[in-house]
Amino acid sequence: MENINFKKEITTVWSFPERGDWATHNGKYRGNFAPQVPRNIILRYSKENDIVLDPMVGSGTTLVEAKLLNRRGIGFDINPDAIDITKRNLNFGANFSGKCKFEPDAKIGDIRNLKEIDDNSIDLIITHPPYLNIIKYSNGNIEGDLSNISGVKKFLNELEKGVSELFRVLKNNRYCAILIGDTRKSGHYVPLAFYVMQLFLKNGFILKEDIIKVQHNCKSTPYWESQVEKYNFYLIMHEHLFVFRKPDIDEDVSKVRYSTWQGNIW
Repeated sequence: MENINFKKEITTVWSFPERGDWATHNGKYRGNFAPQVPRNIILRYSKENDIVLDPMVGSGTTLVEAKLLNRRGIGFDINPDAIDITKRNLNFGANFSGKCKFEPDAKIGDIRNLKEIDDNSIDLIITHPPYLNIIKYSNGNIEGDLSNISGVKKFLNELEKGVSELFRVLKNNRYCAILIGDTRKSGHYVPLAFYVMQLFLKNGFILKEDIIKVQHNCKSTPYWESQVEKYNFYLIMHEHLFVFRKPDIDEDVSKVRYSTWQGNIW
């Protein structure tokens, strides 16, 4: 297998100025995350032969890493084009595929209804949802596409259905990682990441880590740099990588849960 330029992270601030480009990884699919993100999570929170789920698979970055690291990858996406791209990206050259033990399963599906997956059967979840409609992955012809929802409340209501499903399928005492960023509306900051964090806490998860991921190489950055002084704001150049744990059945979560659901936060 070819050498992979990778260093395992040990702090809660991650910065990848150079996106990993091993195997079929590239930045052509708008909004996909650097492969260093799922590789770090997979190495820290799972072991070989474990089942890794990405319910919003995009271009397949998580499944590529699951395959390289000998995990059993499962991926869904509501967009058929994303599944086609993922399947192409899972076709490595001989230098990478020779030692891979499992072929990931990628198919059309919706995070809000993971009916094909049994309760308490997944070892690790990694996903990267759309940030409202900042990047639209379809032109509105796909029913239920979260990337076409502009309202914060509606977006969160729909995403919560998926969060409940993630809790159902994940094994007890295992982890779910989600990378999510914030946005602006009418010139003001919308803390979308923290709203999403509250959804997970509300639905039974416990927060294990809040990792700050520094953003690099955003295609829209040059435009927004020209708008900073005009509209008097700071560029958002970070995302939150939340790692949640599903507690054991008999665990007293009051010892580790300090945040409580506050009702209507939007």
